[in-house]
Amino acid sequence: MVYLKSMVKSKKRLIQKPEPAPEEKIILELIQYDEKEYIRQDNLPVEELITKINPQLVNWVNVDGLHNPTIIQELGKYFCIHQLLLEDITTDHQPKSEEYEDYLFFTLKMLYRIENGVIDYEQISFVLGKDFLVSFQEKEGDMFDSFRERIRLSQGRVRKLKGDYLLYRLMDIIVDNYYNVLDAVGSQIEQIEEDVYQNPSESNFLRIQKIKKDLLFLRKALYPLRDAMNRILKDESNYIETSTIRYFSDVYDHVVHLIDSLETYKDLNSGLMDIHINSMNTRMNEVMKILTVISVIFMPLTFIVGVYGMNFDVLPELHWKYGYLGVWVLMITITITMIRYFKYKKWF
Repeated sequence: MVYLKSMVKSKKRLIQKPEPAPEEKIILELIQYDEKEYIRQDNLPVEELITKINPQLVNWVNVDGLHNPTIIQELGKYFCIHQLLLEDITTDHQPKSEEYEDYLFFTLKMLYRIENGVIDYEQISFVLGKDFLVSFQEKEGDMFDSFRERIRLSQGRVRKLKGDYLLYRLMDIIVDNYYNVLDAVGSQIEQIEEDVYQNPSESNFLRIQKIKKDLLFLRKALYPLRDAMNRILKDESNYIETSTIRYFSDVYDHVVHLIDSLETYKDLNSGLMDIHINSMNTRMNEVMKILTVISVIFMPLTFIVGVYGMNFDVLPELHWKYGYLGVWVLMITITITMIRYFKYKKWF
């Protein structure tokens, strides 16, 4: 009986389901302000957040985490966000801007840094209305903390202007950080260039290929972003005031400059590939040249050894007292003469 009970307990342990991993929570943040008033509330339930929206203030709703469709749907229902846009928000999408009757939609990539050779990024989407701005981020944490503090302290003109200026400032922060990522890529290219000249190894070739992929990723992030910014500038949006257009134009100029830098780094990386291939070919040629010189030096020596290695009874030098020494002297003399001649010709 004891044995049977122990068997039953062991089976229960075997079939026991593992504990589910804790679900990541969505963090909802609400910042409301005008020139005189500032309110910030974190970790609000979506039902409570919706009730606190004040049309008299600028309402910045920031959503960290997109894995709970119920909350996303609730926000989409309250702000009348189209179902197709909700799909763009929750899936990986290239940068774009679209204007609807009740809001302006904008999505782009937010780059953080290059960590362990990989670009750390996430997609961020904005929905701009008359009195609100909703930002959707994929994960917790961003690069807006210092800007939040500026809003709280009423530094700059953000508290004096509306939500379109808030959108500009957030986009400007994101685009400015592109420079840091692109500069990191440039530093990698410079380091690889030094390594390629010193040692054109296979590892350097793989690093060049990795940078090529990073530049391709940045290209896919920047070119659509330029088109999206251009669309905002050319179309007369109902949600961006004429006085704020010049700020978006400044962001557009930054994007164009980033694209120019990107193309420069792309050319440099392509040049690195050519340098690597040429260095490998030069190195191979040097090896082949040394092997050829060695082969040419041993050719006459092999001939001499072959002649005196023939199995004939009558070879005049076989019975000569100094025959063995004479052959060595001849071979050494030939070797030294050929080496000096090759050096004179600067063949090695």
